[in-house]
Amino acid sequence: MDSASFAGNFDPNRGDGPLATAPSDPNSSPATLSRFESLKRRDWITFLQYLGNQKPPITLAGCRDNHVTDFLRYLDQFGKTKVHLTGCLFFGNPEPPGPCNCPLRQAWGSLDALIGRLRAAYEEHGGRPESNPFAGRAVRVYLREVRDQQAKARGIPYKKRARKRPTTLTDKTVVASKGQGGNATGSGSGSGGDGSEFASVLMYEFTRHL
Repeated sequence: MDSASFAGNFDPNRGDGPLATAPSDPNSSPATLSRFESLKRRDWITFLQYLGNQKPPITLAGCRDNHVTDFLRYLDQFGKTKVHLTGCLFFGNPEPPGPCNCPLRQAWGSLDALIGRLRAAYEEHGGRPESNPFAGRAVRVYLREVRDQQAKARGIPYKKRARKRPTTLTDKTVVASKGQGGNATGSGSGSGGDGSEFASVLMYEFTRHL
């Protein structure tokens, strides 16, 4: 593939890059897109261009998880994260005292977020979840290997974030809410229950590019 077609430093979590000048859909409203939707749209077009530039070109229907991992390896040339090799004096040092000749790579967090957006875009464009190449085993294995390699090379252990469990409504909560709510002739000081007790938390994690 000709790297010139994707000239520039491609950051999977940044809004510019190779597709900053890509033609927009006349039916869309770029100004109203959220950051996540804007990045997802850009990433999807980028991936389709990548498939089309292969020799021979790869159709979306013929795309497999190994093509996705090849795409992730291709993006490494635009990376900005220093990944020390095993023979480097700074291997495993989170704060190296000087420069070295080790390669720059895409940060694992950026790749993980990129795959999440592409996985969603694939299904939004009619792809079936069971055949989603971005959710394939090869992709999961590749991301896990990149994560572990970068954690060791940079001396920054990976810590999985615990998911927040939604608060469940218990009998005690119902009784307390009724007791605090009061009635129409009461003082009106009751809160009527905390709305956060019933809220579901939905958060898109945008991993900061290291």
